[in-house]
Amino acid sequence: MAWIQTVKPEDATGELKQEYDAAARRAGKVFNILRVQSLNAPTLHASVELYLATMHGPCGLSRAEREMIATVVSWANRCFY
Repeated sequence: MAWIQTVKPEDATGELKQEYDAAARRAGKVFNILRVQSLNAPTLHASVELYLATMHGPCGLSRAEREMIATVVSWANRCFY
């Protein structure tokens, strides 16, 4: 497993703190998938926006179908987070 430097939520400031606070409001915590992007807050923001558009934007798939696709792809890629 690779080691990636991250910023802990309690150490975040500025734009990163805003992103972490928004993540905590959405999910109750800051997941590691967000923390690995913590050294570049604009990239983290863009990644979150892409996720939100993909999972919540207009689409012919239900939310459950989208989650199932995400789960299967994660499983196939051995990403257990």
